[in-house]
Amino acid sequence: MAGYSRRRSSAATADIWPGFVDALSTLLMVIIFLLTVFVLAQFFLTDQLAGRDQALKRLETQVAELADVLALERQSGAELRASIADLSAQLQSSTATRDRLTGDLASSRAELEALRERATALEADVATERGRLAEANRRLGASQSALSDEQRVSAARRSEVDRLSQNIAALRNELQRLNAALEASERKSKEQNVEIVNLSQRLNAALASKVEELARYRSEFFGKLREVLGNRQDIRIVGDRFVFQSEVLFGSGDARLGAPGKAQIQRLAATLLELTKKIPPGIDWVLRVDGHTDIRPIKTREFPSNWELSMARALSVVRQLVAEGVPPERLAATGFGPYQPMDNGSTEAAYMRNRRIEFKLTER
Repeated sequence: MAGYSRRRSSAATADIWPGFVDALSTLLMVIIFLLTVFVLAQFFLTDQLAGRDQALKRLETQVAELADVLALERQSGAELRASIADLSAQLQSSTATRDRLTGDLASSRAELEALRERATALEADVATERGRLAEANRRLGASQSALSDEQRVSAARRSEVDRLSQNIAALRNELQRLNAALEASERKSKEQNVEIVNLSQRLNAALASKVEELARYRSEFFGKLREVLGNRQDIRIVGDRFVFQSEVLFGSGDARLGAPGKAQIQRLAATLLELTKKIPPGIDWVLRVDGHTDIRPIKTREFPSNWELSMARALSVVRQLVAEGVPPERLAATGFGPYQPMDNGSTEAAYMRNRRIEFKLTER
């Protein structure tokens, strides 16, 4: 019986221990889980606190930057206020200067008006003195007539005559002085007018001489051109201009010089360079190149109108002349389009005459 009891106690002890172990294991796992949760919570809390510290640092940095910006703005505001104060002072100074100048102008105007009034008064005084002199002469004549008629004159009458004679003499002296000044002024004015007339005549004579001399060189230039180019129907002299038909120099609707056109311009340039050696330096001459078209309109990408075509052709001729050695300052290019026709007809011959390049040797 006792042995049975011991066996039963050992069995009971053996049955309790696994449960105890299980309970301890469960408790240990719970503790480990709680520790893990605590560690994770601590980690996340530390991370959040670090993020908050970084955000706080960023906010502190932004606050510092804002403080710096505020300081700069305050400094800029102070400088702006100082600039405004300087500008206000300058404005006040300018206003004072303007007021002073306005006062000076008003004073000058007043002085001018006073001088004009004095001049008017002096003219009136001169007129009055002349009237008084005439009256004195009349009175003197009357007095002398009375003296010749009457032999008995009282002392008072004689003194009056003497006083009148003195006044007349003084008035005559003043009148003589005024007349002398007037004559001197008139003589000076006449001399100046004569000098101006002489200068004008000399200038007109010099201009006429220059024009005649340039006309002589123009005639020589055109004559030599005629000799060089020959008697062609499409190249002719019209008044003071040498006229090339466009077909001699350019193709239809084109502003580029062809080979025949370049040859003609080379001859013209050689003649012009030979002639310029004879023209005196005092003649400021220029060769004007005028481009003309007929009235039939042209509209291309290169030439939107006849005006552009005429100008481009004149420029092509000028560039070719410069390439041949003609000084560019002696050349001028002008485009007239269809607005200066030589023939107002509507035939093909009229159109051909109007399509032309004109050369005119003139003064600048």
